[in-house]
Amino acid sequence: MYTTGIRQNRLARMLGIHEASLSRIMNGFREPTGDIRVHLAEILQSDPDWLFYKMQVSDDVAFADNRVAMHQ
Repeated sequence: MYTTGIRQNRLARMLGIHEASLSRIMNGFREPTGDIRVHLAEILQSDPDWLFYKMQVSDDVAFADNRVAMHQ
């Protein structure tokens, strides 16, 4: 978001959701609805599959890293 110049509070207004909800989505604590995914991708001029795939990959890596650390 920082590279787009859009602040989180403005992006939340553009999406029609509360800033706290957007924060939860961005931090991986909440899954966005299909409509929010599409609208967010449009605003960020990105593909929704790519945008949310990247989030999923980083979550998977973090999960795998935690599992490795637990077994050492």
